[in-house]
Amino acid sequence: MSAPSLPRGLYAITDNQLIPPGELTQRVSLAISGGAAVIQYRNKDAAGPEGIAEVASLAALCRQQDVPLIINDDVELAAAVGAAGVHLGRDDVSLQAARARLGTGAIIGISCYNDLQRARQMVLSGANYVAFGRFYPSRSKPEAVLATPALLAQARRELAIPLVAIGGITPANGQALLAAGASLLAAIHGIFGQPDIAAAARCYADLFPDA
Repeated sequence: MSAPSLPRGLYAITDNQLIPPGELTQRVSLAISGGAAVIQYRNKDAAGPEGIAEVASLAALCRQQDVPLIINDDVELAAAVGAAGVHLGRDDVSLQAARARLGTGAIIGISCYNDLQRARQMVLSGANYVAFGRFYPSRSKPEAVLATPALLAQARRELAIPLVAIGGITPANGQALLAAGASLLAAIHGIFGQPDIAAAARCYADLFPDA
């Protein structure tokens, strides 16, 4: 079984600092109704039993809506809730270990920051997508290294898998990254920090008229 490919579009990332306990599924549902093509569950705090139940509910919603759910960092949580896959950073488990645990049908994405060589290596190792960024000032990761549209354009010329751009991306500045080669635009505060989540998602989704 081969892993599905990520669709083009908005890659919406949750944040437990922005979403009150008990409201995860409801708020993600709003993002999906606004056009989010991929959801990433990101919670830097350890999830207790109640949190795991909430993520399982989120996974069920995403399956019902046919939207891939990607779990940030936590391979075991991804396996437990039947998520579509996992996203890994430099300090997480290896891609090979995640693949062994989740199987060939899982989507595995890798943070590559501003490092094209790392992206090349991860593609050869079987990554399903790679993410670059931050591209603009970011509320979520203000100290993250800076990536450039030129790097994204070079990656697009070399790599055949989807490219995710992340970091301070808004509907106003996202088009430049799509022109440089991004397949998906990631947003955290731009979605879940807004008073109208569905409308905020729609503004990003409108950048993908062909999606």
